[in-house]
Amino acid sequence: MVLSKIASESDVSVHSTFASRYVRTSLPRFKMPENSIPKEAAYQIINDELMLDGNPRLNLASFVTTWMEPECDKLMMDSINKNYVDMDEYPVTTELQNRCVNMIAHLFNAPLEDGETAVGVGTVGSSEAIMLAGLAFKRKWQNKMKAQGKPYDKPNIVTGANVQVCWEKFARYFEVELKEVKLTDGYYVMSPEKAVEMVDENTICVAAILGSTLNGEFEDVKKLNDLLIEKNKETGWDTPIHVDAASGGFIAPFIYPELEWDFRLPLVKSINVSGHKYGLVYAGIGWVIWRNKEDLPDELIFHINYLGADQPTFTLNFSKGSSQVIAQYYQLIRLGYEGYKNVMENCQENARVLREGLEKTGRFEIVSKEVGVPLVAFSLKDNSKHDEFEISETLRRFGWIVPAYTMPPDAQHITVLRVVIREDFSRTLAERLVMDIVKVLHELDMLPARVKAKLAVAEEAAAANGIDSVAHHKTDREWELQVTEAWKKFVADKKKNKTMGVC
Repeated sequence: MVLSKIASESDVSVHSTFASRYVRTSLPRFKMPENSIPKEAAYQIINDELMLDGNPRLNLASFVTTWMEPECDKLMMDSINKNYVDMDEYPVTTELQNRCVNMIAHLFNAPLEDGETAVGVGTVGSSEAIMLAGLAFKRKWQNKMKAQGKPYDKPNIVTGANVQVCWEKFARYFEVELKEVKLTDGYYVMSPEKAVEMVDENTICVAAILGSTLNGEFEDVKKLNDLLIEKNKETGWDTPIHVDAASGGFIAPFIYPELEWDFRLPLVKSINVSGHKYGLVYAGIGWVIWRNKEDLPDELIFHINYLGADQPTFTLNFSKGSSQVIAQYYQLIRLGYEGYKNVMENCQENARVLREGLEKTGRFEIVSKEVGVPLVAFSLKDNSKHDEFEISETLRRFGWIVPAYTMPPDAQHITVLRVVIREDFSRTLAERLVMDIVKVLHELDMLPARVKAKLAVAEEAAAANGIDSVAHHKTDREWELQVTEAWKKFVADKKKNKTMGVC
């Protein structure tokens, strides 16, 4: 007689996670659960939910690195449990950070003597780097005004309206007025002339952007430097420049080595750059480099000894993983100047392929410049029936994440789509994206025709039933407005029903 065993209430003997009870009940979302669950079930449940995220490789909105070599991935995982602020416990990691600072300082032509150590620090990203640089400028300005017996309670920074939001954060958090140079139609970066006009005695620095987030364009730091030198001579001020090179700092030295934007210009006192953008490291790592020690007030540096030895520190975050610092050093020595140059040239070439492909459609105006960050920003030549937001939304059906946004004041009437060309965006993907954009355009072109046909049928049916109709009296413009409204309702309904997600 064969004996059968009744299945246990426990899941211990069940080897398939999807056969267990843990996938049959909803997990708490806002309160910690009372009981534990097996590690396999916890992993699978979280992993399944994460599948609904977008594909990072197809996220063309982001400048942040989404691919690194397996060897670097392994180095990062091996050091993921190290806190890089513990300098005495992890002296090699500290040494690697110092090496990165010096390599980047030399890349930016810092005026260092033989054997002289560069002044800089690794940060969580360019946001923290900008906060630290801004604090240094504010403290130096305050010290100068105090020494002259002048008020020091109303500092300001002059920037373009195209600056990243981290500058607005700095201004608000640290009580500094942000004086923005408005943009103009066709010129989407800060005008050096207008910026210098806005400088006054309370200006702690002028912030120039090497690689605007909006269209990738480099601002003219050389011209800004020359104009500001003249103004400083006339007024007796010593207003300095900070260069926000978050995106362009790892591009310009390799593709445009003759471009003067860095410490070759005497008024440039500090530069920040994002290692997790074109520095080719996963988020988040940034760097801020000062021209010399005098540009970083010593009173901002803290000295601690409760981790084992005297440790100078100038950060907003006391705890930070070591992995990104180690990864940055890996990339710098692995690729070298030659490797970075090849990567940036590939990005630039793939941007050209995408730009030319979009131009061939005859439907787009290219807003980005050929000289700058390798990205392509473009607008519809005619958006009377469909706009850039509808193209962005429809592209998600193909998996592409392409942002659409309006320009800052006074160019807010301009709407653009932007594709950032990263290291892992190949020629094949560039060509594929053009093909999918053409498909989207065709689909959007066809939709109004279908809507118009349905509207016409409805009008005819109403007329056949003796209902008064104005169909035969509508002008082309009236038809166009009606079709556009119908399309907008169609898109809104699809958004509401969440049917246009990532495929």
